[in-house]
Order: sequence, then C-alpha cells, then structure tokens
Amino acid sequence: MCSQEPTTVDDGRLTADDCPPTYSIVIPAYNESARIEATLQRVLAYVAERGWDAEVILVNDGSRDDTAQKIQRFAASNPRLRLLENPGNRGKGYSVRHGMLHSRGEVLLFSDADLSSPIEEAVKLFAAIAEGAEIAIGSRWLQSELQTERQPLYRQFFGRAFNLVLRGMLGLRFKDTQCGFKAFTRRAAQSIFPLQLIERWGFDPELLYLAKRFGFRVAEVPVAWAHSEGTRISPLRDGLRMLGEMLKIRWNALTGKYAAARRS
Repeated sequence: MCSQEPTTVDDGRLTADDCPPTYSIVIPAYNESARIEATLQRVLAYVAERGWDAEVILVNDGSRDDTAQKIQRFAASNPRLRLLENPGNRGKGYSVRHGMLHSRGEVLLFSDADLSSPIEEAVKLFAAIAEGAEIAIGSRWLQSELQTERQPLYRQFFGRAFNLVLRGMLGLRFKDTQCGFKAFTRRAAQSIFPLQLIERWGFDPELLYLAKRFGFRVAEVPVAWAHSEGTRISPLRDGLRMLGEMLKIRWNALTGKYAAARRS
C-alpha cells in the first residue's frame, strides 16, 4: 500500500498501482562507455547498502558509443534502473531537466556520470533537505580540503573568475554553482525545471537564479570531490559560452519570460 497518492504521468511511468520512491538519482551520460558500468555498479551497490527506496535514471544524450547498450544490460537485471533517451545530443542541461521531469521520487538528486563527487556524499545533501532546505547543492570550495584531487590551476582561475561574474550579474552568493551534485525536493524540482531554458553547461546558475527569484531555500553543502581528467569542458571556449548564457538569463528575467512561464 502506498502511504500517499502517487502521481500519474502521460507516458505511464507511474500508474495508480505504483508507489513513488523516496529518492530519484538522475545521471546524464554522453559517450560514457568507458566508465558507465563502474558508475552503475557503485551507485546501485550504495543504494542497496543504505536500503534506500530509490530509482536510478540514466539519461543518454545521443551517445555515439555503446553507452545506451551497456545501461540497457544493467537495467535488464536491475529494476531500480531506468534509461531515458534524448532526441539526439542536446546538452547536459537538457539531460538533467529531462531526467528530473520524469523522476518519481520525493527527493531528486542529479550527479555527474564520472562521480567526481562520490555517490556516498548524497547523504549530506539528503540531510540538508531533511533539515528544511528545498534545494541542496554540493560545494567544492566551502571546505576545499575535501578535494582529493584538485583541478589544474588554470581551471581553478577560470572557475573563480566565473563565480565573480555570477555574483555581479545574477546576485548568486554561493561559493560553487558548478558542482554537478545537487538535490531538490519534488516541489522545488517541479517548480523550477519546467522554467529552465539553458540546455548546456550554463544551466546550473539558471536553476539557482530561479530558486532565488522564487524564494526557495538553498543550502550549500561541502562535499568530497576529485577532478576527472576525462572532463569535456574547455575553460576558455565553454567559459565564453556560459558568459553568453548568463546574459541570456538576465535577458529572460528582464523580459518576463520566467514569470510568464511560471504563470502558465
């Protein structure tokens, strides 16, 4: 028996006979064949170890390798696991939104496929939610000693410069907006993700800007983190692109796009 009325969605993922899980863990994946099996093994093992009532959702962002096939093989023997397919390569922001809007849990977490922040750190974000936060974001810089492998100095420089721009342009006062490890209550996720317009790397500041604009309580939580050499971000190229996306966020706000989307 469900303790609460389940939510029904158009594509039948949750029916009247289903009970929504407590947690949803969303992992976007693009050409992750080399490490996706290790990631799934670690995540599923930890979920089982904690005894969590959880679903794990992998969002394949148009991978050109056999990422999807490997996920499907795991899903065949792991009922907790679900694969969602994007309509081609749309970007990390699109993938996270896709996964979040098709999640069924009461607390929704998204994590990078490389587990730069170990899945074991999820308990910190879930604890912050349990203590009253509506959004909990992992931070690499609140306690930098938790970083087991730091970024190269040039990446740190670009990251800190970008953070200063965010403070001035969007009024975001967080030490770290870009850590790919964030948790949301269902209410916050259903309020914010339908309004998200940025589909690539700059989506994190947009989510936090929307949270600030609409009054959601956000907790920044120090988490362990390690730099991954396989990262696909180019600090200069993608930094310039993200700057353009920050300008787009300001323009969307000034022209009332977010407010109009929320009213509708």
